[in-house]
Amino acid sequence: MATPKPLRPLIAADWPQLVEVYRDAVLSQAPGLYSPQQIQAWAAHAAADPDFHAALRRGHGLVSHASGTPEQIEAFGLLDPPDRLSLLYCRGRSSRQGRGRAVVEALEQLARASGCSRLRTEASQLSRPLLERLGWDVEAEEEVLFAGVVFRRWRMIRSLNGSERHHG
Repeated sequence: MATPKPLRPLIAADWPQLVEVYRDAVLSQAPGLYSPQQIQAWAAHAAADPDFHAALRRGHGLVSHASGTPEQIEAFGLLDPPDRLSLLYCRGRSSRQGRGRAVVEALEQLARASGCSRLRTEASQLSRPLLERLGWDVEAEEEVLFAGVVFRRWRMIRSLNGSERHHG
């Protein structure tokens, strides 16, 4: 089993670093999956969009940090509203280390504890494989205009009550 990744609640002082993590995640992991135009628009989005900070203010987030240095954020995720995984990003240097999994699983536990029976999200090509491994199901594929560019994404759901099972 993988070493547990240290998590802590997201705080307002983290916001500038979250913009960096978001940008790094896109620039380091999206090439080959997205066009240069999509990558450029997506990578700049968090810094330019006031809704990003509004979501951080409203939502409940967790950060995965470097061992022994809780101020060094490597990944983060956010529930906004409480039944929706709205952000999940990991620095390229820290990808495939279990950080995204740890954040998603902890957010699922928080949602379950707050009374949610199901979570929903809109997944990118980056997050969809991880979410499917964690038991999320694709509800629909869609094309959306994001940051002025068309993107394909997947609406996904995850039952938290155990009565529905993932088939895949």
